[in-house]
Amino acid sequence: MRRAVVTSAATAAGVVLLLSLKPHEATGSAPVISSGSGSGSGTTGAADTSPAPSASPAPAAGGGATRKVSGDTVNTRYGPVQVQVTLAGSRITSVDVVKYPTQDRRDREINADALPVLNQEAISAQNARIDAVSGATYTSDGYIRSLQSALDRAKG
Repeated sequence: MRRAVVTSAATAAGVVLLLSLKPHEATGSAPVISSGSGSGSGTTGAADTSPAPSASPAPAAGGGATRKVSGDTVNTRYGPVQVQVTLAGSRITSVDVVKYPTQDRRDREINADALPVLNQEAISAQNARIDAVSGATYTSDGYIRSLQSALDRAKG
């Protein structure tokens, strides 16, 4: 009986995982998602001048001067990643991705999905201890390292 339950659960989990997979090739090119007034653009694309995805500013809590702090440019396997954090006092109100990989269509697709998620997680967490986005591991690592360096600069 126990074997039947385990087998059924494993089969159901496998079916769910297979149904949740996305194909590698999309039928059209994914648009770069942008919210807020991001002014940066990806750096490794030839003619890509679209704004970097950024998070919507949250209302400032507790007052304090609003300032922007840029993080280090982190070189990843697929290209450089750099973020700029907007702070109201010590609270993160938005994160703009200044540099991110855009060398080919797949880079743009991955980052159009991953960067808004990373931005929202950084604002929610109010620190750089956020999870990497599956499928964008290198970009996530560069994002987190650049975000931490910006937050370190903002402290002192």
